[in-house]
Order: sequence, then C-alpha cells, then structure tokens
Amino acid sequence: MASSTRRSLYFDNAKFILIFLVVFGHVISPLKGNDDFLFSLYSVIFLFHMPAFILISGYFSKGFNKKGYLLKTVKKILLPYLIFQVIYSIFYYLNGHESTLNFDLLKPHWTLWFLLSLFSWNLLLYIFARLNWIGFIIAVAIGIGIGYIDNVGSYLSLSRTFVFFPYFLLGFLLEPKHLKIVKKVKYSTVIGFVILLCTMLLVGILFPKDGIPWLLGDTSYANMGLKELSSGLLRSSQYLVTLIVIFGFLAIVPTNGFKMTVIGQRTLYVYLLHGFIIKTIQTIVSDDVLDDVSDHYLMLIIFSLGLCILLGNYLIQKYTRPLIELRL
Repeated sequence: MASSTRRSLYFDNAKFILIFLVVFGHVISPLKGNDDFLFSLYSVIFLFHMPAFILISGYFSKGFNKKGYLLKTVKKILLPYLIFQVIYSIFYYLNGHESTLNFDLLKPHWTLWFLLSLFSWNLLLYIFARLNWIGFIIAVAIGIGIGYIDNVGSYLSLSRTFVFFPYFLLGFLLEPKHLKIVKKVKYSTVIGFVILLCTMLLVGILFPKDGIPWLLGDTSYANMGLKELSSGLLRSSQYLVTLIVIFGFLAIVPTNGFKMTVIGQRTLYVYLLHGFIIKTIQTIVSDDVLDDVSDHYLMLIIFSLGLCILLGNYLIQKYTRPLIELRL
C-alpha cells in the first residue's frame, strides 16, 4: 500500500469481498438450519463481515469536521435510508411479508439498519473523536452496557448503533501506518488464512445453535436468554475475537487491482438492491426447493457472486443513481 492508488485498490478489494459475504450470508440464511457446514459458515461471516465493513467506513470518515460534511452525510446516508424504508414497506406489503401497508421510518427494515446506524456513528464522532483512544474505551463500555437495557432493540437501530460503534470509532482512529503493519507482518497472508480457518473450525465445534443473535447485536442480553451480570464478559470476548478475525481478513486482502475490484466502489448499490431479489426468490420458491439446494455450495457461491456482479454493474449504477445517490 505504498501509494494512494494502491491503498484505494486494497480497500476496494476489501469492500468487494465484504459485500459478497453480505450477499452470500443472506442467500444461505434460510438454508443454514438444515446444514451444519452452512451454519458454521454463516456464523463466521456474521462474526466479522459487518464489523469489518463498519471499521472501513470509520476509516474513511476522518473529514467529519470539514465544512459541509454533515449535509453531505444527510444526503448520502439519511435520505437514501428514508427513501428505501418507504420502498421496502411497499415491497413487503406487495409480496405478502406484511399484511398491512405501514410506513414506520423509525424501525428500519432488514438491511437498512446499517444506513441509520451509519448516520448516527457520523454524528457520534463529533463527541468521541475529541476523546481519542479514551473515547474508544468509553464506546466499548457503552457497547457492552447497552445489552443490559432490556427494551433496547431495533427501534432507531439503537442496539446495533451502540454495539457496533466501537468498530467505527476504531476505524476512524486508525492511521495508514497502522494498516500497513497488517500487510507488512511476515507471512501475514498465511497468518490471515490460518486465523480464518481456525475460526471456522472452532465455530463449527463450539458455537451454539442459538448464538446467532449475539452476532447480530440487535437486542438485549435478556432477550437472548441471559440475565446474569457476567453477560457483558461474553460481548467483550466477542469484541476481541472479532478484531482478531478482522485482522486475519485484512491480512489476506490483495493490494492489486482485479476486474471486479471496481464493484468495491459500488457496494451501496449491491447492499440496497440485493434484498429485493433474495426476498422475491424466497417468496416464490418453496421451502422444499430451498432445502434441496442447501448442499449445492458451489451453486450458492456462484449465484451470490453473480448478484454482486449484476448489481455492481455500471448500468445499474447509472440508472439507479438518482434513487440511491440523489444524483442524475
């Protein structure tokens, strides 16, 4: 990552891989209950893919105190959230997912929590950025403490906002020299693969079937069946493990450009649009058919990759930009 261009390629590669994992995770979500391998794969993906995405988002938010940044954030994040919240409400009503047409702008549909939380994280920087690393420690403490509030949940994406904020703030605090270390460590790529493979094996052996809500961060400890004071220790351990896995992931991300690297610049399009295709398929296709394809791993990978290529295409960007970026 010697030059700015090389760093850009590195992060575009990282974002492309992560958006593929987002799509793939959502593709296998309804299938994981009948396949232990898919369940382990899903668990590993959800352990780190959004935290890594959030960390990278924080890394590129260093100009938050520049003139016009807040207005730009409203236009690029909050307004698309409001637009797609309305669209998803209509979509869920038409496909039968919701029995009534209800526009609730304060309780985000499915993947839209990320936009609402992302807007909140940018606002929180105005407070926490001044505190530097002490702010990070406070953010971690809040992320652990929020789980003790029983009624915290998806309303305004409050739970996820505070649970995942430490990753965003960490990304903001990291400097290029810190990320260079990840690639400069001797045998970093090998170490990265070993970390990811070991995580996969340990998750397959140790991770409980009812542990998925811990990875989603959208509810309290009590709602996940734990009311003990020690519940916070589990989340603090999760923070540590997730950071190790993120390090492993960043270590294997290539720094050279590839044909699909450009999709890393269009991840918002893939993120916002892939849900309509996946949810439509889940509505049309029977559960028996979904069960039949659950062990066709290569087909699931190719389908997920195809969705990323399709929705990350220049033409999709061109014709949906007015809706997503509010630009002609």
